Amino acid sequence: MLLSGQTPSVTRAWTPPRTPDGHPDLQGTWTNATLTPLERPVEFAQKLTLTDEEAATYERQRIAAANMDRRDGGAEADVERAYNDVFYDRGSHLIRVDGYKRTSMIIDPPDGRIPPLTLEARKKLEHNRAEARRHPADRPADRSPQERCIYSARAGPPMLAAMYNNNYQIVQTPEYVMIFVEEIHDLRIIPLDGRPHLPSNIRRWVGDSIGQWDGDTLVVDTTNFTSKTKFRGSGENLHVIERFTRVSPDTILYRFTIDDPSTFTKAWTAESTFLAVSEKLYEYACHEGNYAMVDILRGARLEEKAADEAGKKGER
Repeated sequence: MLLSGQTPSVTRAWTPPRTPDGHPDLQGTWTNATLTPLERPVEFAQKLTLTDEEAATYERQRIAAANMDRRDGGAEADVERAYNDVFYDRGSHLIRVDGYKRTSMIIDPPDGRIPPLTLEARKKLEHNRAEARRHPADRPADRSPQERCIYSARAGPPMLAAMYNNNYQIVQTPEYVMIFVEEIHDLRIIPLDGRPHLPSNIRRWVGDSIGQWDGDTLVVDTTNFTSKTKFRGSGENLHVIERFTRVSPDTILYRFTIDDPSTFTKAWTAESTFLAVSEKLYEYACHEGNYAMVDILRGARLEEKAADEAGKKGER
């Protein structure tokens, strides 16, 4: 068992396959689905890793709690669970690094938690939440970019797993690395030719990524986010550094550092894994003309109408 603050070192004895230009071959289809939470649950306190027995118990608990086929809680809870469990792909195990099961993706700070927000960031977050409560669906722009099929949080950076569609395809050339994201068919095209970042007045939903090789590790530096991207409360000053290291035939170790002094009181770092899969990626047909958006807005108008009628009755 590792002690607080210790991070397992990644074994480097394995030699990765290489592309014709001599760099490690990261190509293939991968998934980052996992039961490991981004932040460490309070019950694990300062424990970075678990024994196999502890991990098995926690995995069973997580799977049972997230089971969408449960029927407890009444009709409203049943509706909120939406799809049946077969449609979800959360993974079935905690991530394992050098044989150790992790309690959280975050490895720095040692407590496995996201550092506190700055005072200004907290005020901004509270304001944005209040606005969202007052205007949840006045227009399509009030909804999330993911609901509007603009881009998926799976694309990152950082790239984190969610309920489903946690698959990626990586393709390499000497000049570029391309990461095709299953959800909303996003495509990250990362140049490796040493170019600088775009001018600061050019902003992108997923930022501007440039890459370089550091030995056998691909390092991707991303800036130039929009003010609407909002990763964990972040703003347009978000700076993400990702590191991709293929550590075995079926595993890429993925490490990322989040640095946004205007949002977080200190930078923080997390690790996850991408595991090789044999399945193909199929089209994720998402577009802004989908019926869901129409129904969300229509439902909001009906709720407003019902509230107005209830208010009028109360005045009588």
